[in-house]
Amino acid sequence: MASSLTKDSASTPGFEKTFFGHPRGLATLFMTEMWERFSFYGMRALLPLYLIAPGGLHMDGATATAIYSVYLSLVYLLAMPGGWFADRFWGPRKTVIIGSAIVILGHITLALPSAGSFFAGLGLVALGSGLLKANISTMVGHLYKGPQDPRRDAGFTVFYIGINVGGFLAPLTIGTIGENVNWHFGFALAAIGMALGLVQFLLGSRHLSPESDTVVKPATKQERAKALKQSLYWAIGAAVFYLIVVGTGHYTLNWILVPLSVIGLVIPVLVLARMKRDKDLTDDEQSKVSGYIWFFVVAAIFWMIYDQNGSTLSIFGEESTTNTLLGFHFPTSWYQSLNPIMIMALAPVVASVWLWLNKRGKEPSTAVKFASSLVLMGISFAVFLIPLIDTATNGGKVSPMWLVAIYFVQTVGELCLSPVGLSVTTKMAPAKYTGQMMGVWFLAVTAGDSITALLSTAGVNLNTKGAVGVEVLIAVAAGLGFWTYRNKVKKLMGSVS
Repeated sequence: MASSLTKDSASTPGFEKTFFGHPRGLATLFMTEMWERFSFYGMRALLPLYLIAPGGLHMDGATATAIYSVYLSLVYLLAMPGGWFADRFWGPRKTVIIGSAIVILGHITLALPSAGSFFAGLGLVALGSGLLKANISTMVGHLYKGPQDPRRDAGFTVFYIGINVGGFLAPLTIGTIGENVNWHFGFALAAIGMALGLVQFLLGSRHLSPESDTVVKPATKQERAKALKQSLYWAIGAAVFYLIVVGTGHYTLNWILVPLSVIGLVIPVLVLARMKRDKDLTDDEQSKVSGYIWFFVVAAIFWMIYDQNGSTLSIFGEESTTNTLLGFHFPTSWYQSLNPIMIMALAPVVASVWLWLNKRGKEPSTAVKFASSLVLMGISFAVFLIPLIDTATNGGKVSPMWLVAIYFVQTVGELCLSPVGLSVTTKMAPAKYTGQMMGVWFLAVTAGDSITALLSTAGVNLNTKGAVGVEVLIAVAAGLGFWTYRNKVKKLMGSVS
């Protein structure tokens, strides 16, 4: 038996190199995504802390949460045009290369010591991540022999571990340097991480499926010209509008945050409605789109609460926890390594459980897994209420173990939804929207984070007992409601389970 991660039996007819029993290309995508997530999660761990720090931009918590949420919503919103560019112009492989280069440029821009370059850098990272994210997940799907390949769900779970290896290492390195040495040095280290990811992708891309180079529906010359013209119109219109707002002295940050948040809610609705009206889809594809909308809504609610672990919970960690354990004091950004390390510990266990149950015909349906994720998310914020009540009643700071407990429950919920959601999206995607459908999945994150951003810009303090209590009720009620309608959803899914 080979000692490496891959089994080299290429000399035996009918066999090929594998990565933990999966196609060899999964190793390439695993490592590329690991480094991309290293850069992304490192910057994300620093972002809200830099925004509120006296040595950073020194903003209030609500504004920092709004900026953080809008940024995340943009990353996932831009995954939709990222899939479209792959389908119509470049193909997934080329789109990932271009996106990676833009992310590197964005992190370099973030490292420059000025507020203007900081926000420009955020925009570039969001753009590059949008081009990369949907397409690298789509390429994982290309490695398998159709939706019914029994390795498919497990393959996405292995891929998900790669995401979390990068996510675990990033706060411990980028976060430590950013908080303890220099914020902008931390952002520069994120650029190095993404550069390593791009190099690894270029070296290992020969192991990917030839399908990853395919432009599903190449744009005609007229369509290219129309897309360029429309983009210029929108850019000029936005520039004129903001020049007027700034020139008349009415500009505030909310003139950016609120429109982007509204866009993050409107576009997912428009995209799903467009698919439902598409007469090119077969009856079976239309049924699957209808079923997919249910999963989309559940995912949006899930991410609305879950993504507060980097804003609401991070700010709580900075202001209301001791950040000391067994006499050791650690930076606040280290909390962001809790979820990834728990994912790495629990993901193989959960994947094995699904396979074990599947062999016995008892694996829960995708709908049941999604419903469970929402209930668990509600439980995590019910746990959050306890330290919130304690700090409000007694003052002072609480043990960091409260955040450890919250992240543990959220991690179990995430494993019931996120890798399963990636897989079911590739299974239910209409042929016409192969690349774009993964972008649609990420629009659920956009919708959830946009709701958080709108609440924050409206002045809602999400670190209060009332706000957290309402989110508990929403998550549990939605989870139980989806479980009640699971059979209806399963019927709409057709052959997909």
